[in-house]
Amino acid sequence: MHLDLLAIVTAFGLIFLAELPDKTMFASLAMGTRMRPLYVWFGTSSAFIVHVAIAVGAGGLIGLLPDWIVKLVSAVLFGLGAFMLLRGSGGDDEGEEGEIKTVTGFWPVYSTAFMAVFISEWGDLTQITTANLAASNGAWSTAIGSAVALMSVSALALLAGRFIAKRVPLKTVQRIGGLCMLGLAIWSVTEIFVG
Repeated sequence: MHLDLLAIVTAFGLIFLAELPDKTMFASLAMGTRMRPLYVWFGTSSAFIVHVAIAVGAGGLIGLLPDWIVKLVSAVLFGLGAFMLLRGSGGDDEGEEGEIKTVTGFWPVYSTAFMAVFISEWGDLTQITTANLAASNGAWSTAIGSAVALMSVSALALLAGRFIAKRVPLKTVQRIGGLCMLGLAIWSVTEIFVG
């Protein structure tokens, strides 16, 4: 196994910048306001690692999946997330028990975060870029740089979500997060038709 520091830094820089404005970052931010951020990070990071392995190992085979199916499943998952966030933020200011319910437990949070990222990242720009970099810069170096970049963006989104949640009422954060998730669902459906 040969590691090239320049290839690692190149992969990190390109993937980090490509993922920053990506819908997955906003989904991580929204999930982090409703669920335990560390559990969300484990779920998103695991999904990113699987995607990096697939991109490095299979490269161009990702394009064999019908793009519209990937986007439709992604839209459904974002829509479900929007429903959960908006349902939890509506109605009374305090709810019956005076507390806002959050999704808890490692496995429910982990699996939700994993599946949201795993499905929505198929054929994504970062996955295609990772496959291309692996072909020219070496598999291991690209895999390390790409995985660290994706996990860093997820951590950044979760920290921002926690920061916002401490300064803005949780119901407001949930409403905004739900609207963002709804916007991402609409965006995913639009991408099916726009291409």
